[in-house]
Amino acid sequence: MGDKTQLLALILAARYKKPFTVMAGILLATLLNHWLASYVGALAGSYISPDLLKLILFVLFLGFALWILIPDKEDDVETKRSGSVFVTTTLLFFLAEMGDKTQLATIALGANYQNTLFVTLGTTLGMLFSNALAVFFGERLLRRVPMKWMRRVAAILFALFALGILVGF
Repeated sequence: MGDKTQLLALILAARYKKPFTVMAGILLATLLNHWLASYVGALAGSYISPDLLKLILFVLFLGFALWILIPDKEDDVETKRSGSVFVTTTLLFFLAEMGDKTQLATIALGANYQNTLFVTLGTTLGMLFSNALAVFFGERLLRRVPMKWMRRVAAILFALFALGILVGF
């Protein structure tokens, strides 16, 4: 929570008041983006030795743990596009995911597990869950749990993933 895609989900849901249409756009964009990312990861993983891959993935996930502590700027999120809510959401989410922590994590998971289908499905479900929180409960959640705490919990999770990769989980 707390990166640009969750902020984008929150803004789109608040602006358009069509949460299910926003979620449908998020689903399509995430499936396409994460399939591409897991495919690239699996392809890269087939050319890198397992020991080097483990080290690269450990460093990447540890980097994500630190990166997530740095807040994204809301100004980076552009929502003044014309067109339908579904098309707008799909295009903005696909573009917002390019080079994002989630896409890079999907590439890393694709390289580690070399299963494009399951990596795509798993990362897409995770993305849908976190964005559903933003779409359906974002405003209420932020009133109760400060964003800095959400970032800290996410950072701890990424650090645990890094350790899990290092010990072979």
